[in-house]
Amino acid sequence: MNAVAEIFTHYVCHTVITFEETPPPVAAWRQRLDDLAAQNLPFLVAELSGDVVGYAYAAPWRPKPAYRHTVENSIYLAPGRTGRGLGGALLDALLDACARTHVRQMIAVIADADTDASVALHRRYGFTDVGRLATVGYKHDRWIDTLLMQRTLGRPATDATDLRH
Repeated sequence: MNAVAEIFTHYVCHTVITFEETPPPVAAWRQRLDDLAAQNLPFLVAELSGDVVGYAYAAPWRPKPAYRHTVENSIYLAPGRTGRGLGGALLDALLDACARTHVRQMIAVIADADTDASVALHRRYGFTDVGRLATVGYKHDRWIDTLLMQRTLGRPATDATDLRH
C-alpha cells in the first residue's frame, strides 16, 4: 500500500483529477483495502518488474442501501506509466472482477482536467456519458467539472431476480 499511497499523492498534489487536497496516509489505504474486501469489492494493482505501477478499485457509489449494486471505479497509474495499456488492463480486470459479484452498474466520475485519456479509456470499455456536473470542484485555483459515465455489468438492471439481498 506504500506504492499506492505514493502514486495517489502525486495526483493529489499536482493535478485536479482527484478532488482530494490532502494525501491519505498509508494506514488509510490499508483501511480502504480492508473495507472493500469486507464488501467483496476488488482492489487491484498492476506490477512491472516487481514495481507497483498502477492500481484500480471499485467502491460503493453511495452509502444508501438501494445503491448496493452500484460502484464507482478509480484507476491511477504511476507518473510516467501512462499510454502503455496499463489503464486498460486494470479497467478490464476490474470490470471482470465486479461482474462476478453483486455489482450491476459501474460509474466513472471523471474530472474535466483538459485531458481526454480517461474518457477515451472508459468509452473503449463500453461506458457511456450520462451527465456532467458543472463547477462542482475547486482545486489549484480553478473550478472543475466532472463527467459521469456508466456501464452495466452482468444481466440487465431490469432483471432483479438475484438482487433482493
